[in-house]
Amino acid sequence: MKIALPVAQGRLCLHFGHCEKFAVFEVDENSKSVTGNYDLDAPPHQPGLLPRWLSENGINCVIAGGMGSRAQGFFEEYKVKVIVGAPPEEPARIVEDYLGGKLVTSGNTCDH
Repeated sequence: MKIALPVAQGRLCLHFGHCEKFAVFEVDENSKSVTGNYDLDAPPHQPGLLPRWLSENGINCVIAGGMGSRAQGFFEEYKVKVIVGAPPEEPARIVEDYLGGKLVTSGNTCDH
């Protein structure tokens, strides 16, 4: 499993489509542990591009602060799970909390 988080200035970027890069974590689903991680530079912003691009890069799950409903629908088409409402913390901490069942999410920070 690969989890991607949009990042700006070392923390989760609250506006999904305008991040600097994506922190990607490779996860062993059985042991719920991170087996590797790397960054992907975000492509130029273009509506509808990120779901396909992330899916082509093997991403199965996206954790975001906010994401519009249309973008969430595109991710669903590519069979990528979306979790919204994550706090603007360091990506590794968010993934650890998610894997440990301790990730606290708030409402979606995106309203479009």
